[in-house]
Amino acid sequence: MSADLVLFRNARILDGTHDTALDGHDVLVEGGTIREVSDRPLTASSARVIDLAGRTLMPGLIDCHVHVIATIPDLGANADLPDSLVALRTAKIMRGMLMRGFTTVRDLGGADHGLVMAVREGLIDGPRLVICGKALSQTGGHTDYRGRYHARDVGHYATKLGAMGRVCDGVDAVRRVAREEIKAGADFIKIMANGGVSSPTDPIAFLGYSVDELRAIVEEANNAQTYVAAHLYTDAAIRRAVECGVISVEHGNLVTPETARLIRDKGAYVVPTNVTFDALAKEGASLGLPPASVAKIEDVREAGLAALETLRDAGVMMAYGTDLLGEMHRHQSEEFVIRGRCLPAIEVIRSATVNAAKVVRLEGKAGVVAPGAFADLIVVDGDPLSDLSLLTGQGRHMRAIMIDGRFVKDDLAA
Repeated sequence: MSADLVLFRNARILDGTHDTALDGHDVLVEGGTIREVSDRPLTASSARVIDLAGRTLMPGLIDCHVHVIATIPDLGANADLPDSLVALRTAKIMRGMLMRGFTTVRDLGGADHGLVMAVREGLIDGPRLVICGKALSQTGGHTDYRGRYHARDVGHYATKLGAMGRVCDGVDAVRRVAREEIKAGADFIKIMANGGVSSPTDPIAFLGYSVDELRAIVEEANNAQTYVAAHLYTDAAIRRAVECGVISVEHGNLVTPETARLIRDKGAYVVPTNVTFDALAKEGASLGLPPASVAKIEDVREAGLAALETLRDAGVMMAYGTDLLGEMHRHQSEEFVIRGRCLPAIEVIRSATVNAAKVVRLEGKAGVVAPGAFADLIVVDGDPLSDLSLLTGQGRHMRAIMIDGRFVKDDLAA
């Protein structure tokens, strides 16, 4: 028996490429790749053969909005923590994500290329990491955590692992910083184009960056053959950013039908993150979220669910995102259930599989059970199409979790 060959028999495949699951399939894994998928029995004499007996086989889940370095909800305090402490806490956070079945995550501010390398080298047992480096914020914007009474230089944010972003102002400066992040390994650029909950001096309705600055950042991303994701809540901010060329709308809670149609027509998409508002409302204050931030939660919380239906009605592609902080990372899978209150289960599953793969630019490699794709797989007891909560519970309904052909959880009979 070869450790590099695994044959899953009698699997019920669910990856979002069809409206229903596909029963009675065999899937052959070789090394880190899915070699063959068939509705007829496959043979591989040297493989470990696992009869799934009709259990659901899914691709590893993809979360398109995480902050792996957000070890506490007070992000200003997090930015001042020692890099060594943040790195070790991050390793624990990423391990938790993997054990919930998330094999790829897109970090929207903070993670650096060192963490990417640590995963690749096996130093951190966590999901594949797609990064933007540090998010870009204007003075007083969503990653300027100095508060009203501090005027210290913001240069230190650029090099602190615990800092979600860095502050830069003016067309020349934003061009330089975008280029620096790309040089440092960013796969895309993230900007703060609206006010936010966790920062102290920017009400939700604030617009971030001038139009000229937005267009300059988009141009730099396009020059580097990548794209811009933007933190956005209000309809005015969303419309302005999309008209300037932003492709990835993060959150999008206050979008109107007209702007939703603009997003669709521009070929952009939205990554809603409803679970974080639930978690912040229930636990944020007790976990150290500053009072000024707690007061802003309800400005966007209730609108998030209505936005799901608005976006769906407009035909906008949505991907799965969570945006959780500190101890609240444990709620990562609950976004499935929250979305399931408004959307069909298959659409929710697509958001974390095939749709998410497009967002992380791994289409055909992640988010599918198909020949040539990564051998990132989860085995679920039961049918998530009937009960999305089977994807929650810290992975307790997942009999096996595999990343790059390697089991990180294996509760299947040999």
